[in-house]
Amino acid sequence: MVIQVVLVHGIRTSATMWRSQEAYLTERGNPFVTVDLPGHGTRMNESFTLSGALDTIDQAVRSSAERGPVLLVGHSMGGLLSLEYAGQLDAPPIDGLIAASCTGLPRRRALATYRLFARTFDSLPDHGDRIAERVLEWTLPDATRADFAAGGYAYDAQDIALESLRELDLEEAVPRISVPTWFINGQFDQLRIHERQFRMLKPEAEFIVVPRTSHLVTAMRPRVFNALLAVALTTLEAPQASGS
Repeated sequence: MVIQVVLVHGIRTSATMWRSQEAYLTERGNPFVTVDLPGHGTRMNESFTLSGALDTIDQAVRSSAERGPVLLVGHSMGGLLSLEYAGQLDAPPIDGLIAASCTGLPRRRALATYRLFARTFDSLPDHGDRIAERVLEWTLPDATRADFAAGGYAYDAQDIALESLRELDLEEAVPRISVPTWFINGQFDQLRIHERQFRMLKPEAEFIVVPRTSHLVTAMRPRVFNALLAVALTTLEAPQASGS
């Protein structure tokens, strides 16, 4: 059966951040679902809650699992949520997991610093959009630059979402993940801060660092990320191919 792919976006952005991956999966022939979490994208008028976010992932996964094996892919906050979801005691119906740009445990001090940084930007007249757009101009290729903002930025949900991440218990969840797992980080990603701890929590996982890349690895190096996506898909397809 063909591998189904569920893609979960990061904080502030929306499902539109996956446009490069959507194009690649369409060309490859893999069905996919790109979700909008509560308070983001098409659901901007909803309140973000951790339970609502995990329910969104669960609904997308279970719907996809009716059609075939599922590869769950999450970036940044979406990666953290996907790790928590994949490590539930009642294992969800996924067959593989890619956790991108999310090897940072949402601990009190680190999370408080990030929230302060986000609040500072949000307090600016334009919510820091001008600075953010300038950074994107410097770091992202023309083909993907507009994707992160295309669904709108979730200003109202950001602080609530960050606060909710304190409830995640990844040090318990990650070792429970029973499916093939790939961690993908950009070389200069600030969320590599606890990469060593994640390697200890999940020593059998693959850890891949993309050179000369920031936190936005999916859009900064889309061809590289898509190639790694292909590695995961091919790995999951292999047992089926050998058994046919």
